[in-house]
Amino acid sequence: MAEISLRERAVRHLARRDHSRAELARKLAPYGTAEEIDDVLNRMHELELLSDRRFAEAWVRGKAARFGTARLRHDLAQRGVARDTVDAALAAEGGDDELGRARQVWTGKFGIAPADAREWAKQARFLQSRGFGGDVIRKVLNETPDESA
Repeated sequence: MAEISLRERAVRHLARRDHSRAELARKLAPYGTAEEIDDVLNRMHELELLSDRRFAEAWVRGKAARFGTARLRHDLAQRGVARDTVDAALAAEGGDDELGRARQVWTGKFGIAPADAREWAKQARFLQSRGFGGDVIRKVLNETPDESA
């Protein structure tokens, strides 16, 4: 069987889903030199097959309903997306309704107000692991169920 070229590997990865430039470079690293990989990535970018902006927007759109802004920022940074690109993707998605998203996530998991401090801490840890900030967590857990309606 013939060896698969770097370009073909890149196209195969991009056909499955959008990737950030850093992600795709990491996946191609075992198959070529840094210069070869950079050339292929530049060509993919010229052909508009590779775009960190498009990747970030798709990532935020797909994950925003389940995660807070902090988690989305962290995940995109781990995938090598620049901070200004992340900020633009979060702004495009309308990330100003963090409280509403936190309420939906909390309702899906728990739905009832914490009965004691131990339960409150458990629910707070859950929301924190999803990337919601402390002020949002306090608002969600301290309100009565009738207030969110």
